[in-house]
Amino acid sequence: MFNDALKEYEYHCLARGYTKKTMINKRQEYKHLYNFLAEKRGVKELESITFHDLRAYIRFRQQSGIEPSSIHSMAKQAIAFFNWCIKEEYLITNPMDKVALPKLPKKTFIGFTLKEVLSMIQAFNDKEYLEVRNKAIIAMMADCGLRGAWR
Repeated sequence: MFNDALKEYEYHCLARGYTKKTMINKRQEYKHLYNFLAEKRGVKELESITFHDLRAYIRFRQQSGIEPSSIHSMAKQAIAFFNWCIKEEYLITNPMDKVALPKLPKKTFIGFTLKEVLSMIQAFNDKEYLEVRNKAIIAMMADCGLRGAWR
């Protein structure tokens, strides 16, 4: 029944117009989930899936080195699937409701140093219009709080 529900959910997602890339990601994630539950936990029936099984799956994925942000993305897909199962009356409750997700590390924003900004400005000459324009754009962005990248 679990595998049948996954196939039916896939048709539901296709009907809703999810992109090809999204569907590839969903299929891959649900394949991992199904294989883990069937092979490692012996669960093949949708109604037999417990939050203990899903916690074990999260731990398994963490131990395989997957980033916390990927774990969250994977968990959101599982939550969406189980919510759909509730809507379709295959389940009464979502087994993911009791599964705690790992904390996401805060991303720090590293701004450009003065030296980096000056290097960008000095990279342009004052002889051509586009060079002068680009220099002015960089100077304006630096004055207005241009920042570097997320790390």
